[in-house]
Amino acid sequence: MAITLRALLAIDELDLRPLNDHSTANNTAITWGAVTELLNPADFLTGREIVLTTGVRQKTTASQREFVRTLAENDVVALGFGTGLGHKNVPATILQTANEVGLPVFEVPYQIPFAAITRVIAEALNADHLKRLERLLRSHQKLTRALLSSDLQTMLGELARILNTDVALTLYGECISGDFDPQRDWNSLPVATGIRDKCVLHLAKPYAADPLIEYAQSLVGLEVANNARLLSSERQSNGQVLADLAAGTLTGADAAVRVGALGLNPKREHAVILIQTTAQPERLHALPLPAELSSQVSVIVEDRLAIIVAHNQLQASVARLDTYLDDAGITARVGYGGRYPNTTGIRWSYFEALEALSHGDRVNVPNKLSLTSLLLAARDVPLQDLAEEALGPIRKFDATHDSDLEQTLREYLNRDGSVGAVAESLGLHRNTVRYRLQQIAELSGYDPNITSDRVQLWIALSALELG
Repeated sequence: MAITLRALLAIDELDLRPLNDHSTANNTAITWGAVTELLNPADFLTGREIVLTTGVRQKTTASQREFVRTLAENDVVALGFGTGLGHKNVPATILQTANEVGLPVFEVPYQIPFAAITRVIAEALNADHLKRLERLLRSHQKLTRALLSSDLQTMLGELARILNTDVALTLYGECISGDFDPQRDWNSLPVATGIRDKCVLHLAKPYAADPLIEYAQSLVGLEVANNARLLSSERQSNGQVLADLAAGTLTGADAAVRVGALGLNPKREHAVILIQTTAQPERLHALPLPAELSSQVSVIVEDRLAIIVAHNQLQASVARLDTYLDDAGITARVGYGGRYPNTTGIRWSYFEALEALSHGDRVNVPNKLSLTSLLLAARDVPLQDLAEEALGPIRKFDATHDSDLEQTLREYLNRDGSVGAVAESLGLHRNTVRYRLQQIAELSGYDPNITSDRVQLWIALSALELG
């Protein structure tokens, strides 16, 4: 550490001679030795240094008294007065005033250059700095070794031991390491990872400031970003299994083997939860799951995050996901399917979740699996093209004439073909509704009054909404 006043005065080669009581400052570390001949050196003092002077400009007792008081007011450790040049002895006024303000004074003999004193202080500071660097390097090595040989949790445990305080890490508001109690007093430091994941390193107060903390932040950022890339890659790779199940190209024993490779028991009941967002869907690729769902299998299918849930707390999990996404600042819709056994059940649950998403709510409850939903989920049926062929002319007419034929059709289908209910809902006369239905039939080629045509129009609307 930096040299103390006691240690400095004890160096025989310097022959420094204490002239008053310095016991209160004996163990004070000296930050520097300031050499000055100014009458008022206040602007050049930073505190906890010793001041060395020959007093050549201090000709009056008033200037000597003011000089000593200035040093005391600026937290100077001690005054070293060089004799044999301006003054044969340390002036009595200097000592008297120093005793009054409690400032230690020592005499520096003429043959001892001030540079010899400042060199001793500098060497002590350099040695102290070297020790800190060596300690910091050892701490860097410990953290890096802990991370490379084990994991992020182990590294943060090592950081906690070095700092002698509790350490926690949160990601999207979820604690992923340590025990984060919001009621405690923490210093929360943001961690840069290159992605918008709200990663924060929390250090429990009190703790000693340490440059190691910045290095730890960098290591955490790199590890979190690396884990996110690995998670994204794994989810996209595993997503092919669910995609093949949905497409019907993976069945029987092959399906059981590939589902088992994901860590799922193909004989158990499973439910599928889907999360979809139109704003930056790539954020879902590496989104960590809340603790309640972290053990469940998650995959990416068509930029949707699918979670295959093996437990029976489905509704609670969906509610937790909705809260979690909101807290993370991710605007998304959640849809889920029912629980079914075997690999075929995963497929049915996926279809139900997919259809539920088309409802457009924040949380979408599934309907009973229908032929419509199966048609909408089929990738080998050109429903989008057929839907565009039927509804394209209607949409074009609406855009050209500022009309609401598509809205009228949707209301008519949602209200079981009741002209009166549509008129009341849209604030129209019944004859206006009938006229619009006639226009829809002429433009699309499908008459909403005919059951088979109504089914075609319903599927077309659903297909465009899902698309």
